[in-house]
Amino acid sequence: MEKLMLLGDEALAQGALDAGISGFYGYPGTPSTEIIEFVQRSKQAITDNVHRTWSSNEKTAMESALGMSYAGKRAMVTMKHVGLNVAADPFMNSALTGAHGGLLITVADDPSMHSSQNEQDSRFYGHFAMIPVLEPSNQQECYDMAFYGFELSEKYHIPVMIRLTTRLSHSRSGVTRRARLEQNKLNKPEDLFQFMLLPAVARRKYKNLIAMQENYVEESTNSPFNEFHLEATDYSKGIITTGLAYNYLREVYGDSPIPYPMIKVCQYPPPMGKIHELYNKCDSLYFFEEGMPVLEELCKGPGFNGIKPMHGRLDGTLDRDGELNPNKVAVALGMPAKFGTEIPDIVVGRPPALCVGCPHIDSYIALNEAIKEYGRGHVFSDIGCYTLGFMPPYNAINSCVDMGASITMAKGAADSGLFPAIAVIGDSTFAHSGMTGLMDCIYDKTNIVVVILDNSTTGMTGGQDYTAFGRLEEICLGLGVEKEHIRTFFPFVKNHAEMTQIYKEEIAYEGVSVVIPRRECVQTLKKKFKREA
Repeated sequence: MEKLMLLGDEALAQGALDAGISGFYGYPGTPSTEIIEFVQRSKQAITDNVHRTWSSNEKTAMESALGMSYAGKRAMVTMKHVGLNVAADPFMNSALTGAHGGLLITVADDPSMHSSQNEQDSRFYGHFAMIPVLEPSNQQECYDMAFYGFELSEKYHIPVMIRLTTRLSHSRSGVTRRARLEQNKLNKPEDLFQFMLLPAVARRKYKNLIAMQENYVEESTNSPFNEFHLEATDYSKGIITTGLAYNYLREVYGDSPIPYPMIKVCQYPPPMGKIHELYNKCDSLYFFEEGMPVLEELCKGPGFNGIKPMHGRLDGTLDRDGELNPNKVAVALGMPAKFGTEIPDIVVGRPPALCVGCPHIDSYIALNEAIKEYGRGHVFSDIGCYTLGFMPPYNAINSCVDMGASITMAKGAADSGLFPAIAVIGDSTFAHSGMTGLMDCIYDKTNIVVVILDNSTTGMTGGQDYTAFGRLEEICLGLGVEKEHIRTFFPFVKNHAEMTQIYKEEIAYEGVSVVIPRRECVQTLKKKFKREA
């Protein structure tokens, strides 16, 4: 079969296409964005009429994918780890409704927080929901797990999570394709109550979910992706590793065999019987997981006698935070750190910054001028490239918590008496989760200025489309903002006086104001000019 050089994200996307998927749903979020971007460029997806547009947010994406599954088709929803928080309501309940057509929930975690607010590990969510979780260790497994995941989902009528991490999502390797499958035919579920979670139905479904756990453990024990090497030459240590972390362990030993018994876990619920067998053979256990100590915590719980030492992130053998690497694994096993070279002192760290010519720069300079008399501490921001307005020389914003929090935090501050209370939010983020916060402000007649920075794209993740494009004024007007207090301007240095005056006028207005600085992102403009050249 054909062999391709693909990112982990792309390998999973291609696998899903070849496995007969009918729809991808998601919201851009590093490191998951390239999954749907790959599909949007795919001639195969276009020919097969696979759904591939972006959703407003992760919750709507999850619910749409669940609806496609209801219709008997195979679907995938994609997001980054913090996006799963947004989708948590339908995600948790989908464990009870189950799936009809195969349903894969792909979540890309970001250990070390390269582009995220936290390091949360989505395997905890999978364990919480009690659904199967797949965690590939390489790009080929990303591809193969799409086929396997859909089959597992349809076999047990259950959603299946696929957990990726940054290094796997954004590194390339050769991937061998399999024969393509046709898309499922449209067919509704035979059980008309399958997706009805009235309490009387949900109680029965929850009992069934609990009863199915034995089946999921059996599938994991027999999984082609889990490996059990329980015979070895040295039983002083036993090693349990998961997903991407297996590669760091393998790199430590190179071409030499690993002298200790080892279990590689890439499918959950974990095969606890095999883990107990390893525990009984060895003097101590070592856990290497990319992310949080999920398996380590499980093994320190009931079922183990606690006499033998267990080493990993919980006891300080490994750092509790951040990514693993071969040196960390080597040192944990009592070997010298020998991989890579020290960064010379002459190399200075270069933090991210707003692009030269970014429209947000002019917007922030004018905003700083407008509120200078009030001092700092009045501007609540959101998630996006505009969050870099926190950095010098702008020092323009004071918070960044989660998608949509700028408006609601500013509202709470205004309710407490802070004046002025200003929210800064991007156009795509406003569509994602800003509208409901604005409705709260309108309902309470909150004294607030909401600045929607409109660069006509989802800038931070590379320039994707979003659902409210070209309709921001209509949306704000429809929600109830007074027309005369929906103000727009073209953020540019020559318009500084006009911009500053508009900010000052809306700060002076006692009520809800929306200011929309509108100028296209310089990066999407560059791409546009390049295509037209």
